[in-house]
Amino acid sequence: MSSPLADYPAFRNFFLSRVATTMANQMMMVVVAWQMYDLTNNAYDLGMVGLAQFLPALALVLVTGQAADRYDRRRVLAACLAGQLLVSALLLAGTFGGWLNRDFILLASVALGTAKAFQMPTQQALGPLLVPPFELPRALALSSAGTQFAIIIGPAAGGFLYVGGAKVVYGVTAILFLLAIVAVLLIHLERAPAPREPVSLQTLFAGIGFIWRRKEVLGAISLDLFAVLLGGATALLPIFARDILHVGPWGLGVLRSAPAAGALLVSLYLARHPIHRKAGKVMFGAVALYGVATLVFALSASFWVSLAALALTGAFDMVSVVIRQSLVQLDTPDEMRGRVSAVNSIFIGASNQLGEFESGLTAAWFGAVTAVLIGGAGTLLIVAAWMKLFPSLVAREQLAAGQ
Repeated sequence: MSSPLADYPAFRNFFLSRVATTMANQMMMVVVAWQMYDLTNNAYDLGMVGLAQFLPALALVLVTGQAADRYDRRRVLAACLAGQLLVSALLLAGTFGGWLNRDFILLASVALGTAKAFQMPTQQALGPLLVPPFELPRALALSSAGTQFAIIIGPAAGGFLYVGGAKVVYGVTAILFLLAIVAVLLIHLERAPAPREPVSLQTLFAGIGFIWRRKEVLGAISLDLFAVLLGGATALLPIFARDILHVGPWGLGVLRSAPAAGALLVSLYLARHPIHRKAGKVMFGAVALYGVATLVFALSASFWVSLAALALTGAFDMVSVVIRQSLVQLDTPDEMRGRVSAVNSIFIGASNQLGEFESGLTAAWFGAVTAVLIGGAGTLLIVAAWMKLFPSLVAREQLAAGQ
């Protein structure tokens, strides 16, 4: 069977850029989290890093969608990566100069969040232009596989390189961002984008209106929002690594890599065996099992059991991610993909960055273990509620509407 990587050079460059970017971000986040916890010894501040990255996406949602729909998506994406390269260089300078502190890390997180606010919808809207529609589910699975591979390698490499100091990690991330920019600039579109509508109040809010009208799209992205927001434990991994499992920065890197290892295996499988039937039921089942695996992680005092539980959260989450991304992209016309993807990015960002803030806050109130237990149980309750609220999503058979 041929592969989108072999058949479509534009998608190959897109894939390489996304892998390099994800690896750089994952390495950076390991170091930023460890430095912040070393500086403040406070779970609340770990959550603040996530909140600082989320707020720009929320504030700029109408602007980022318009940018993705009105301008050359390749240039917008390259500019976003250049911004992240600059942040990496500033963190490197702060580490060298010895003036890195809590406030600067939070400001750097805001800058990263701003760049990512434009990057995510642009990246999501660019992908469908690089392959024919019938190849999109396989291309998304392959893209997810590359991303998960980077998430595996990135944190582990970040933890390992941290032995040489944070400056080594920041230097490597800067190189990776530069390589990603070059790959984006080499992309040549396989298909021309659709004509753009003039800017108006209606077009500004078109993405929100589209998602609200398409209940299956709304159900899919809001399910991911609340399930991951409650069930995610990533922000608390420094606490589990140091205080519960008693491993150092290297162990933290391995723990952060575990969900991606499970996700990588599943995404590689889905790239060769796309989901053709009972897409809705499969997605809800996967999210429920994600919640169960989160509960196992919370209760574990063994490094290896914790590692396995985190790998399972990544595996089950990847099933949901591929179904959700395929459904949203295939149900959305190209001229609206940027605006719809911007709103979708808010949901994703809320589930990840805002989820990190929620985890840090509940851990500060109740302790890390109780916080993760509450999150896992909450995920199961969300699955049950969403199955009642969105019956058409449960009954959805095919990823593409009308098949």
